[in-house]
Amino acid sequence: MSLLEPLSRPVRQRRIGTLTGYALFHLNMMFSSIEEEERPRVIQRCYDPLLDLAETGLKIAVEATGLTLEIVNDLRPDWIARLRALIAGGSVEFIGSGYAQAIGPLMPHQAVSKNLSIGLAVYQRLLGIRPRIALVNEQAWSGGLVSLYRDAGFTALVMDWDDCAAHHPEWNRHWRYHPQIARGADGSQIGLLWSNTIAFQKLQRLAHGDIALDDYADFILGHRGPVDRVLALYTNDAECFGYRPPRFGTEDPVSEGEWGAVRAALQTLIARGVTLAHPSEALAAAQGGNAGNLLTLEAPNNPVPVKKQPKYNITRWASSGRDDLAVNTACHRICRALVATDANDDAWRTLLHLWSSDYRTHITEKRWQKFRAELDAAVSRFVTPAQADTHDGAPLPEARLRGHESHASSAPTVEHGERFIFVETPELRVAFDKRRGLAITAMGRPNARALIGGLAHGEIDDITLSADWYTGNFVFEGPGEAKITDLERCTPAIAADASGAVILTARHETPLGPVDKIVRILPDAPRIEIEQTFHWPHWGKGSLRLGHITLKPDAFETAELRYRTHNGGAVEEVFPLADAKVDLGAAVSFLISCRAGIGMTQGVLAIDDGFNTVRLEADLATAAVIGLVEHRVLHGQTFRRMMLSALEMDETRKAPREPSPPRTIRYAIALDRVNGC
Repeated sequence: MSLLEPLSRPVRQRRIGTLTGYALFHLNMMFSSIEEEERPRVIQRCYDPLLDLAETGLKIAVEATGLTLEIVNDLRPDWIARLRALIAGGSVEFIGSGYAQAIGPLMPHQAVSKNLSIGLAVYQRLLGIRPRIALVNEQAWSGGLVSLYRDAGFTALVMDWDDCAAHHPEWNRHWRYHPQIARGADGSQIGLLWSNTIAFQKLQRLAHGDIALDDYADFILGHRGPVDRVLALYTNDAECFGYRPPRFGTEDPVSEGEWGAVRAALQTLIARGVTLAHPSEALAAAQGGNAGNLLTLEAPNNPVPVKKQPKYNITRWASSGRDDLAVNTACHRICRALVATDANDDAWRTLLHLWSSDYRTHITEKRWQKFRAELDAAVSRFVTPAQADTHDGAPLPEARLRGHESHASSAPTVEHGERFIFVETPELRVAFDKRRGLAITAMGRPNARALIGGLAHGEIDDITLSADWYTGNFVFEGPGEAKITDLERCTPAIAADASGAVILTARHETPLGPVDKIVRILPDAPRIEIEQTFHWPHWGKGSLRLGHITLKPDAFETAELRYRTHNGGAVEEVFPLADAKVDLGAAVSFLISCRAGIGMTQGVLAIDDGFNTVRLEADLATAAVIGLVEHRVLHGQTFRRMMLSALEMDETRKAPREPSPPRTIRYAIALDRVNGC
């Protein structure tokens, strides 16, 4: 065969499939850094040109909360009428989300359900429709939400590909171009359409003059493949075209031609062969083996997937901002009261508005002060004095130990030694270290090995974990500062209450102020309740974690180990651990102190191996903390613990100017046998 022979053969052309794109514009009158008096200007500069796109013949999708539509209707009812007409004419497809842009994985399921149902009622009233596709609020997902969306009448959701896929290396990369099916925590299923972070950022950069039109078009067309594909061209804010929300002080100046650039981009893509479609059409555009796969989006190391970079995790709305801990706690108090009184939808609308995510990020000082006044008024209106007293009884009294029956036959015994305090009841034996601020060094059932407690220096054969580890302590870390903990010597008082519980109390002096600690060991249950009150006028920037529970390395079966919790759903979510590496509390950067979190929206985070369970319970109406889990297998040894987070640091953190009142955080540590074994 001649070396030149192959050159004479015809070149086989590789098939290029079609590319279907959809553009979904998110409207948000609650945008954190936009003052209320700016809203008419936003409608004029952003929302009017958006509808102009549809009237030029471009298919677009629009998503807004019911609250945003109500605000626009109050300011510009003509705009709502125009949108309604475009929807009826088929030029615009409306995508739902709920009444408020609130973070589902941080809310009890009753609030999530109300957010969806009230939002749908507003859509019906103002637009004459009940959308079947929803954009997940802030792209904060959990498996427990799927059944709630299904029950509300939604058949498909829009969710970010990148953060989900990053924690599922087994996924085929081609799946990002095809509609899929998402599996809920209870096995329910819902249609799934992917959003694409880089694509929407490219369109923003084009409009802002950072990249050329040809470069943008080449990027989009580079996503074509051998089979037909779907790509989200845009799934983000409409307010960044023709306007610039002043969040960081480094925003580019606004160009008058930004919406023109968006129109030119979409028209160019159409001219170069891209089919511009509505999301419902995109759902049906791609078929074959790469579409319709049943996927679990969450993962043990990513229980609540979100959008864009790792800094966008639920701590952003749970434990950072100006004072997320306080405002979320108030919302949980109101929610508990509304559920107890079977409140009407008007009351729920008030709460859902207060639970808006934008109050928890870059909210302006003026809007923050107004919001705090509205929040305080709502607490006074809905929460009775009896409901406001969260210091009577155990944390989360509804979260009882399954299968437990009281077998108390004698009073607890207390051995008070030079360093340790040993307390034994018919259900529990526990040791507290007075040199370490009453940290728990061992806790288990009588006449059985300890399940949780402490690990001595060097007990884990890895230099990165060579420190001492405890249970029931707190740690505050600020940038460039030494750690602040309660692992110091103390002289506790020992008493008993009327129920026979043993009460240990101590005060710890810290550089930020004193911290009072009350430990209550129940006489008839394998349960310890801990209350810590932080007399810290200024919390500043940093990370406050407490309620640490360190599992004894050999006390659990690793192969069957899992953690369980609720992230906004009515059903429990289960995450297998086994050999997985999980470290939800790991820092992302010097600025971002935490990479993930657990909503634990019914106040419970549990780890079990099918035989024994350790439960961490928090009273969210006293302090709306979130959960963290760490699990590693090192040189055949396991290191695993769970804890609570009350404060984290990111770019939204802005400490309140006024001194903070004393803050109490209440949690419980309980042991249980699975199914009563």
